[in-house]
Amino acid sequence: MQLSARDGGSVGAYARGEGDIGVVIVQEIFGVTAHIRSVVDDYAARGFMAIAPQFFDRIQPGIELATDAAGITRGRELITQLGMDAPLRDVEAAAQWLRARGARRIAAIGYCWGGSVSFLAATRLALVAVSYYGRLLSQFLHEVPQAPLLFHFGERDETIPPEAVDAIATRYPDLPLHRYPAGHAFNRLGDLHGEPDSAALALQRTLAFVRENAR
Repeated sequence: MQLSARDGGSVGAYARGEGDIGVVIVQEIFGVTAHIRSVVDDYAARGFMAIAPQFFDRIQPGIELATDAAGITRGRELITQLGMDAPLRDVEAAAQWLRARGARRIAAIGYCWGGSVSFLAATRLALVAVSYYGRLLSQFLHEVPQAPLLFHFGERDETIPPEAVDAIATRYPDLPLHRYPAGHAFNRLGDLHGEPDSAALALQRTLAFVRENAR
């Protein structure tokens, strides 16, 4: 399926499920990979309407990168090329798609780079959001959330130093922020970064937060 954004951009998307609450699943730097599709599938199985926009389609359709050093390098090149404004327009288009199909309440849930995009969805689009280990958040601490926002971070994350997480907690003292005995990408189950116990607890907290706050 295709999403059409207000700037005329068009991207594909992976969507599953139906329900009163819609969730926009925001990809890592690797694209809408098998892992991100499995996250969509899981939320659909839990009674949500879920969709993951394929942001990289604005550059080249069908990009899916491996989670190795080469994939990280290429992914960082792509997100630099893409910027933040275009992905946010695609998140907005995905939210509109969910509402048009019956979801009365919406939230954005993002991982890694997507954790930063979902944060900006709360500050710039007024979408309820969950941010998993957003590596770029320190660049945007001047922004003010316009909707409820939840943070998850790993205490052993080598890409996000503890002082960066401390700065986020200090800047937004009224927002829930959880730290886990885990590294970066602990929710990416099925590869060496995944940590099931931390992922399960973060999911439990995310589900409760979204069900209570989505709007």
